[in-house]
Amino acid sequence: MSSLSDYPVEVQTEVKQLRETVAKLHAQLLRWNLVVWTAGNVSQRLRSADLMVIKPSGVRYEYLTPESMVVTDLQGNPIDGAESPSSDTASHAYIYRHMPEVHGIVHTHSTYATAWAATGRNIPCSLTMMGDEFGGQIPVGPFRLIGSEAIGEGVVQTLQQYPQSPAVLMRNHGPFTIGSDAEDAVKAAAMTEEVAHTVWAAEQLGDVIEISPEDIGRLNDRYRNVYGQH
Repeated sequence: MSSLSDYPVEVQTEVKQLRETVAKLHAQLLRWNLVVWTAGNVSQRLRSADLMVIKPSGVRYEYLTPESMVVTDLQGNPIDGAESPSSDTASHAYIYRHMPEVHGIVHTHSTYATAWAATGRNIPCSLTMMGDEFGGQIPVGPFRLIGSEAIGEGVVQTLQQYPQSPAVLMRNHGPFTIGSDAEDAVKAAAMTEEVAHTVWAAEQLGDVIEISPEDIGRLNDRYRNVYGQH
């Protein structure tokens, strides 16, 4: 199918809803100081078709609207929208194709998380909130050039080794986070920057104390199965 009008009504309805959702979530990146100027992007995969909604390339956040969001297939080919999709579209599409449980992806260049990425260091699991949210350390992925699906391939390869983590720090580039939907991935991006900042601050005081794998497992289990409303 080459245009959105070729898809069933239920798909077009979901696209309309996700355009609104994804546009609003980009404002959350600004709110949590995760992006500057036009860097970074949010996408969400449809549940009714193999399509995704993603930010247009190089458009400032204050100009984003639901109508400016771009719809592509899971090969990254544009299906609907007046703008060109994000330069990271091929990588988002790769992740969605190879991780079918993922329905939301966020990429930022947030300051402290990107600083860890620039050093090529995993963020050690030295905070209970890391055990909760990430199930351990936040891993660094390989260096890959922008503009193809290579970054997405690196994200998938890294998460296969760290299946509990919703975040990867792509070396010399910045964090990618995944989630059950785009809001979930935005939350992971905000949490990634928070712990990156806190662990960096702790290292200025001395050696950080890592949490044992057994306690990390207990923390993560409680967070997933007990914490919050069920």
